[in-house]
Amino acid sequence: MSEYTVLLTWDAEARVWVAENDDIPLALESGSFDTLIERVRHTAPEILHENGKSADVYLNFITHRRERVYPDGRV
Repeated sequence: MSEYTVLLTWDAEARVWVAENDDIPLALESGSFDTLIERVRHTAPEILHENGKSADVYLNFITHRRERVYPDGRV
């Protein structure tokens, strides 16, 4: 069984989560973290199958979110 790592990054300017993996290849976005995870879970096997790869895989999700915060609570 294959294993892929999907990077989930917060794009503060666009205010969306972005999922990327070059090996699948995959690039999706959503304003909701949970919705993005679900989209990846459904889309990744389809893309792999279309590219002649096994769709029975493990997906590892790694997240990255960086925000500047101010003493008064602004983000």
